Amino acid sequence: MSKIYYVMGKSSSGKDTVYKRLMEKHPGFHAVVPYTTRPIREGERDGVEYFFVDRNRLEEMQRAGEVIEVRSYDTKCGVWTYFTADDGQIDLQRYDYLVIGTLVSYEALKKYFGEEALVPIYIEVEDGIRLSRALEREKRQPVPKYAEMCRRFLADEEDFSEENLKKAGISVRFTNTDLEQCLNEIEAYILRQFI
Repeated sequence: MSKIYYVMGKSSSGKDTVYKRLMEKHPGFHAVVPYTTRPIREGERDGVEYFFVDRNRLEEMQRAGEVIEVRSYDTKCGVWTYFTADDGQIDLQRYDYLVIGTLVSYEALKKYFGEEALVPIYIEVEDGIRLSRALEREKRQPVPKYAEMCRRFLADEEDFSEENLKKAGISVRFTNTDLEQCLNEIEAYILRQFI
C-alpha cells in the first residue's frame, strides 16, 4: 500500500516552501488539494493551494458523505472553514501522496485511511523567527491583516502543543532554519520509509 506523507507545522515554519520544493524534486508524489471557505490570497490559485468554495458547496459535500474532516476558525475576518474531502483525489492502491495541513487534519486522515498509511513530517522553527517571517509575509499582502496573523500565531501554541504532538504520535521533527539541510533530512527520512 502507498503512503500519505503529511507535512505540518505552525504558521510561518516554512511548511509551504518545504512542500513545494519536495513536489518539484519528486514528481512521483501526487498532491491532495484541500478545501476552504476563506477568501483567496494574492498569488494563490483555485485548485492549487486550495479549492475555494462557499458554505453551500461545503454543505452539499457533507450531505453526500464526501467530507473526511472539517475545521472552522473564528478569525478576525469572520469564520473560515477548511476541510478535506474523499473526492477521488486519493488512491492508495496506486500512488504516494504529499499533503500539507494541520495536526487535527493529520489525525482525521490517519483515522480515515489507517495509521499505517500516514507518515508525519513535522516542521518546526523557533518562535521569534516564525513571528518575523509571518510579519514579512503579511506586509506583502494588498490589505495586511495583522490581527489575524497574531490570532493564528497564538492559536498554533495550543494546536501544536507538546501534549497534542505526543497524542498524535509525532516523534520525528525537522528544524527549518537552513532550508536545504531541512529538505535533505526530510528526503532521507522519506527514503527510509521505503526500506
